[in-house]
Amino acid sequence: MSRSMTPPLYEAVNVLDAQSLLAAFGVLGVGVVMFAETGLLIGFFLPGDSLLFTAGLLCTGAADRAVKLSLAPLLVAAAVGALAGAQCGYLIGRKAGGALLARSRSQRLHDGVKRAEELLERYGYAKAVVLARFVPVVRTVLNPMAGALDVPLRTFTLWQVVGGLVWSVGLTLAGYALGSSIPNVDRYLLPLVALIIVVSLVPLLSEVLRARRSAEAKGGDE
Repeated sequence: MSRSMTPPLYEAVNVLDAQSLLAAFGVLGVGVVMFAETGLLIGFFLPGDSLLFTAGLLCTGAADRAVKLSLAPLLVAAAVGALAGAQCGYLIGRKAGGALLARSRSQRLHDGVKRAEELLERYGYAKAVVLARFVPVVRTVLNPMAGALDVPLRTFTLWQVVGGLVWSVGLTLAGYALGSSIPNVDRYLLPLVALIIVVSLVPLLSEVLRARRSAEAKGGDE
C-alpha cells in the first residue's frame, strides 16, 4: 500500500489535539495521557481537560461518529491513569527531590512550580492537592513537589484520590451528559472545547492576578 494512503502515526496524530489522540488510541490513549500529564514532568503540555471532556462526548456518538468509545472502560482508564500518575509523580519527587525540576529549561514549567508552592503554602496539603487537579501545568508539577517537600504519604494519597476522581470522572461525565442531551452537539464541539480550556485557566489567572496585587501592595508599603 502506498505511503500516501497510510501515513505514519507520528504524521497522523497531533498530541495537542484531543480528537486526534482519541481517534488514534481510543480509551487506552486517555489512560496514558492522564498518567503522563499528572505523573511525568514531560507531560505538562498535554490536553488533559479537553481530552476528558471530548472523550465523554464521543461516548454518545454525537460528536464524531467515526470514533465511538464506551463509557465504563473510559471512566476506568481516566481514573486509573490520573491516580496512578499522581502517585508516581509523588514518588519521583520524593526520591529525586527538586533535581529533575532544576534541570528543566521550560519557563512555563518553572512558573507552574511557583504556583504549586504557593498553593501548598496558602491552602495546606489537602486543599492544594485537590485544587491542583483543575489547574493546567500545576497538576503536573504539584505531585513531585509534594514528594520533594515531604508531604505525608497518607495525606497525599487520600487527597489526590479525591481530587483525581472528581476531576477525571467529573469532566468525562460532563462531556457525556452534554452529548446525550443536546442534539447535533458536534456543531459546537470546537467552541465547547475552547470553553473548557478557558475555564480550566481561570484558577491559574486568578492566582496570577492575586500574586500581582500582592506584589504591588508590598511595593506600595515600602
